[in-house]
Amino acid sequence: MYGLDSRRMADSGWRIVLITTVPPVAQGLAETLRGLGHRPVAVLTARRDQPVEGPLNMTDGSAPTGVDVLLVTSKHAIEPLLGAYAPDLVVCWGFPWRIPLTALQVPRLGSINCHPALLPRHRGPIPLAWAFRDGDGQYGVTWHRMDAELDTGPTLAQATVPMEDDDFDIWNVAPRMGAVALGLLPRVLERVAAGDPGDPQPSEGATWAGHFGDDYVAVDWTQPARRIHDQVRAWQFTFSLTPLAGPIAEMDGRPVRLTRTSLVDPGGEARRVDAGDGPLWIVSWEPVEAPEVSEATASA
Repeated sequence: MYGLDSRRMADSGWRIVLITTVPPVAQGLAETLRGLGHRPVAVLTARRDQPVEGPLNMTDGSAPTGVDVLLVTSKHAIEPLLGAYAPDLVVCWGFPWRIPLTALQVPRLGSINCHPALLPRHRGPIPLAWAFRDGDGQYGVTWHRMDAELDTGPTLAQATVPMEDDDFDIWNVAPRMGAVALGLLPRVLERVAAGDPGDPQPSEGATWAGHFGDDYVAVDWTQPARRIHDQVRAWQFTFSLTPLAGPIAEMDGRPVRLTRTSLVDPGGEARRVDAGDGPLWIVSWEPVEAPEVSEATASA
């Protein structure tokens, strides 16, 4: 379609640097790119202020085999490191920093990013959370070229992924979104190989998925059950990047943070409460120490 098929790209074999803080993303990208005939040579990741335990900690053991692992403490270290590797392409997905334009321009074919939203909707750090907050009913996946701003570069491919009522854990959502995103890569790389600049993002429909504020902390039980359900899920998909914690409700005279709800009775010890248009079940919660509960918060 773009004048260069997958076999021809495989014959050339690009050197690719991955930029991500998420080991499963790095693993999926490395496997897919190798299957397309390319050579991931390094994964560049941010050194975290607080150590992260478990599967989200990028280490030599969790990174893809056969690649160097580059831990950077500052965005200004990215350009010289990329220069040392002389990559043909940078593939970014799940990285918290705005990368300097001079670094993005190091690869001869440029730099591309996968953003979990239908750009220009939900640009910014917590797009999945805003998909719940805005009641989208679906997730988005966008591959785009990277520029000096966050999530504003020309798009290369987009798709949607259905949102399920019991999506409460990134580990349930990520495999579905990841499969869609990786499935788009062959077409994306064909456009890159052809020198296709991508499709400019329209200004209409652009929104910013910034961190939640005080206005979204308290649970208002007069709201519809689905809206409260989505509020609880939205906070779960902030991944602790938002400085506040929520949503906060009151149970048995004490403030708690709701961590899971259900639109249907799940049985067990779930507690039924009445929302504005019907019942909602509180499945799990955790105590909150010394909070100030908003007047909008009602007893469960």
